[in-house]
Amino acid sequence: MRIGFVGLGNMGGPMCRNLVKGVNQEVMVHDLNPAAVAARTAEGAKAAGSLAALAGGSEVIFISLPTPRHVEAVAAEIAAHARPGTVLFDLSTNAPAVVKRLHEELAAKGITFLDAPVTGGVARAEDASIVLMVGGEEAVFDRHRAILASFSGTQVHVGPVGSASVAKLVNNMLVLCNMVVAAEGMMVGRAAGIDLSKLVAIIQNGSGDSVGFRGIVARGMQGGFKPNFALDLAYKDLGLAVELAAEHGVPGLMAPQALALMRMARGMGYGGLDSTSVLKVYETLMGQEVRL
Repeated sequence: MRIGFVGLGNMGGPMCRNLVKGVNQEVMVHDLNPAAVAARTAEGAKAAGSLAALAGGSEVIFISLPTPRHVEAVAAEIAAHARPGTVLFDLSTNAPAVVKRLHEELAAKGITFLDAPVTGGVARAEDASIVLMVGGEEAVFDRHRAILASFSGTQVHVGPVGSASVAKLVNNMLVLCNMVVAAEGMMVGRAAGIDLSKLVAIIQNGSGDSVGFRGIVARGMQGGFKPNFALDLAYKDLGLAVELAAEHGVPGLMAPQALALMRMARGMGYGGLDSTSVLKVYETLMGQEVRL
């Protein structure tokens, strides 16, 4: 089986590396960043040369891209060059409506499309323990499960196409809202003058702990905002979740507030930093830093 992988960024890069290590198959790769391609070819992958060549020469294709717009562009190129019978897994965080439409368009070309977003962050992409959720034909999921397991620790078939994207957006809505309120809570503690290290210890061992809180502590409160999950991407994900809620008539009371704070942070120039840079909005408004 010939496998293609498109998108070798912070998440796609390590997932592709583990795929190359975990399967005894040829893996062709493509990315607009030549350095990312070189890193993967040094580990055993083969440079495709072009997206068209990868599409025409692969039986199974994985794509890991930043936004729905990027996914649509790459899917169109794959549709133009892939052979009937090709299977395409979209590992990106995408809008359910977009993946449903792509599924229909690609099916007309004889290409099977499954949405397969991941959760767990860069660290779990690196050690192949990341959680993979898949929407689409269950028989296709089962047939490719060994390949999926080469770069993920847990694989869950969620339901039909689009259902995995719903699960991913809900998951990210929770972690990002938790992160925003964690930043606010830490500023309250700082403004009130208590020992932040003791406050953190209490929360980490109490009922207020969360992945979002741990991110604020590990990155924001250390003053290091090197992107683990860039604010621009987090903003895109939460925006998709807010749009999904509106689409289904769910009152948006909490997530839109978190989205507004993230919009402020982006407006202040923090979009390329880690998503925990929302803490810097509070620091700027209050004129004091929240650090351990």
